[in-house]
Amino acid sequence: MKMQEETYQSEKFIMNRVKTGVNGLDDLIEGGFPEKSITLVSGSPGAGKSILCFQFIYEGVNNGENVLYLTLDKREEGILLQAKKLGYDFQPAIENGQATFRYLNINKKLVYETMSNEILSGKYDRIVLDSITPLSEMPLFLADTQNNMNGSGYSFVDTENQSTGLSGPVQRKHILFIMNALESSEATTIITSELSLSSSNLSRDGISEFLADGVILLKADPTMDRRKLSIFKMRNTKHTLKPQDIQINENGITLVRKTM
Repeated sequence: MKMQEETYQSEKFIMNRVKTGVNGLDDLIEGGFPEKSITLVSGSPGAGKSILCFQFIYEGVNNGENVLYLTLDKREEGILLQAKKLGYDFQPAIENGQATFRYLNINKKLVYETMSNEILSGKYDRIVLDSITPLSEMPLFLADTQNNMNGSGYSFVDTENQSTGLSGPVQRKHILFIMNALESSEATTIITSELSLSSSNLSRDGISEFLADGVILLKADPTMDRRKLSIFKMRNTKHTLKPQDIQINENGITLVRKTM
C-alpha cells in the first residue's frame, strides 16, 4: 500500500500541465489541465462556455501548438466571427496550418467517421468539441462488429426511419465512441454540454461527466447579474469545490479575486 501511494505521488509530481488560457483558473488546478486529459465544460446559454473554449485554444496557438475546433451548432464562419469580436483572431493561425476549424453536420451519415478521422490524425495538441450534446442525441446506432472498415470497433447504421429518441445503452455507446477517440488522440481536450438555466445536472446526457477526466460547471444568474465557475473534478489534481465568481470582459473569462 505504501509503495502504491509513493508511486502515485511520484506520477503526480511529474505530471505535465496544459495552461487553460483563463486568468486565475490555472492557480486552482495546480497549473493547468493534466496533459492529454478530457475536460467537460457544462453550462447554460450565456454562461461562458464558448469563450472558455476560445481562450483555451488561443493559448495553444500562442504557445506554438496545433489546435482543432469541432463545432456542431454553427458553421466555421460564424464561430470565427464570434471569436474575433471577442478579441481572438484565429485567421493567421488557420492560414499557416496551426489551427483547424471544422463544422460537423450531424445529419450526415458519416459524421462519426469524419470526426474520428480528424481527431485521430495525430496533428493536434489541443481539441475542442463544441458540443457533445447533439452527438449524443443524433439518429445513429453504433453496433459492435468485428468486420468493420474503420477499425474503431463500431459500424455505422442509419436509424433515420426508426423511432426518435435514444435508449440509455445506445446513448452510452455514442458517448463512449467519442470519448475513446479523444483519449486515443492524446490531445488535451475540452468538450462542452448544454444545460438549461434551471438544470442541476453536470451534463445533458448524464454520462459524459463520469467518463471525462475533469468537470467544470459554468452558471449564469441573470437576476443577480453574476456568473460562477465550479470545478467538480480534475484527475490527479487537488482543487477547491467552492464556486468561483467570474467576469467576462475584453480579456475573456477572468476569475474574480476576493479582497480581504
